[in-house]
Order: sequence, then C-alpha cells, then structure tokens
Amino acid sequence: MAERIEDLTVNYTEDGIDTTKEIDKVVLSKGSWTTILFRYQDWDRAKEAYGADKYTIRRYQKRGGEYRQQSKFNISSRAQAQALVEALQGWLTDD
Repeated sequence: MAERIEDLTVNYTEDGIDTTKEIDKVVLSKGSWTTILFRYQDWDRAKEAYGADKYTIRRYQKRGGEYRQQSKFNISSRAQAQALVEALQGWLTDD
C-alpha cells in the first residue's frame, strides 16, 4: 500500500513483464478519501505488444497512514470513455 497519493499506481508486473502500464493519472479529489482517474495499457502476450488505452477510476481511503483501494470503475473502451464525456458535458451545460 502507498502512504502518499503520488505513489498510487495501476502499474503491475508479473513474471518480469509489465502487464499493466500506467500512462497518466489525474487526481480528482484528495483527502482521507481520494479519487484518481488512470490511463493505462495492458500487455497482450499473444501479440507481444501493449493494447489500446484503457481508463479506470479508483477510490482510495487512507487508514493507518496508508491508502487502500475501496472501489474501482473500469472504462472498457474509447467509445465508452467518449460516451461518458458527452454525458457529463451535456449535464454540465444544462445548468
């Protein structure tokens, strides 16, 4: 577990291969409950290459000086990400 927000990541290494590679992250909220949007790629063993960009929103709670993941939502495709952006933009312009 991480003690600092800056150290939270979705990077994952298995058998010496970075199977999940973080490309970027945006901290959406800070505090005892922290929300982070990650952009990442998964390693495709068959193709021996990284796949398309994926996105995940993770919620962490700080307990005992360490951040622990409490929940996550994976955005499975570029199309789903675009639909989410459009929905939010529509709601925000309705005000």
